[in-house]
Amino acid sequence: MKSKINISLLFSIVVLCEIYIVSFRTNLLIQFAFLSLLIVSGKGIVSKQLLKTLLPIFIIFIVGFFGFFWNNYLIVDFIKDFSHFIKPLIAITVGYLTFKSINDASSFLKTIIVVAVITAIIHLIGVFGFSNLIKGSIQEAREFGLDNFIEIYALYMLILSSKYDIYLFERSIYKKIIIIILAVSIVFYFSRTMLGMIIILGFSFYGFAKLTSKSIKVIGSLLLILFLFYGYLGTIKLERNSKGIEALMYKIKIAPGEIFNSKIDRENDRELWDHWRAYEAKRAFALMNENPSSYVIGNGYGSLVNLKFKAPLGENGMKFISVLHNGYVFILYKTGLIGILFYLFFLINLYLRVYSVNQNKQVMFFKILISTIGVYFLLTSIIITGIYIPKDVILFILGGALSFENTLK
Repeated sequence: MKSKINISLLFSIVVLCEIYIVSFRTNLLIQFAFLSLLIVSGKGIVSKQLLKTLLPIFIIFIVGFFGFFWNNYLIVDFIKDFSHFIKPLIAITVGYLTFKSINDASSFLKTIIVVAVITAIIHLIGVFGFSNLIKGSIQEAREFGLDNFIEIYALYMLILSSKYDIYLFERSIYKKIIIIILAVSIVFYFSRTMLGMIIILGFSFYGFAKLTSKSIKVIGSLLLILFLFYGYLGTIKLERNSKGIEALMYKIKIAPGEIFNSKIDRENDRELWDHWRAYEAKRAFALMNENPSSYVIGNGYGSLVNLKFKAPLGENGMKFISVLHNGYVFILYKTGLIGILFYLFFLINLYLRVYSVNQNKQVMFFKILISTIGVYFLLTSIIITGIYIPKDVILFILGGALSFENTLK
């Protein structure tokens, strides 16, 4: 029992480091050290099922070397890309081995929920104690946290776990208090991405991701509401420098154009920064068009996207960037169509778990959780790099869920 507590505690520290330590490579070293500890302690045995699940992203990882060997890239840029593409393999394996060794479904969910509550409390202290939220400064409030999806997952885990015979708290008052803390924290991130995800993940957690006549009607209704909402936003004037709720509404209004509008005047600062994700993708495609073979195997590890001007990113500005917001374009640029096809295969394979049938309710809970994570990454790959985002804790949850899906079966 003590060993399980120590492993769970160390895992929680690793996850909190991922959230609060800024350095991507520092976190990668921490995760690698923890993974090594699990292996040395005799807890490093993985199943054939996990290896089969991870095979597509392992192939993507290998393909990234091709372009590097055929081009004269700087080693420092190679290391950056190598780190980004190996991280999902490490994070998923860490989650898998951690909870394979604990082998208790309720402990898995409690660990995720406790970490989420800690982050929610820290977030709320920052928002209400150190920002000018009362004066309507949403931007300042967002300095204490841009996105934190673990809180959304923890909220749904807490609400739905008992439905699948996983019981977390003996007293319902604890459950109610935690739900309130998480819900309030999620609202005060003022994040359009989190707002969209809490709706979409809610539909998935409740089983509507599985296409049936009922789910098609529900999804159709949701799309109609979304269409009407954007129709309404088109009728009102929202200023770019607005404060409060208007600032959030402006961000929501420009979201589609930010991702897909490629007709951008780089000299117009407002147009450029309101459509930055689209501009990154536009430059990547322009460079790939100069080298058509890159559409097949990509440009490889170490390749950079030339922005054609020195953007005010980082301390000294950047003219060349390695990572793109659009995960699909990022994978295409680095590993070509081969990488994209295997990436889609990996995510769709996760999503299809929702169509599995099993009499064990706990198994079905984890299948739905895995499927929901598949949906999550299919969508976030458009805006925040998907599984290759520098800071992400959902991969740990995925690893744990894969462990229990396999063990409980």
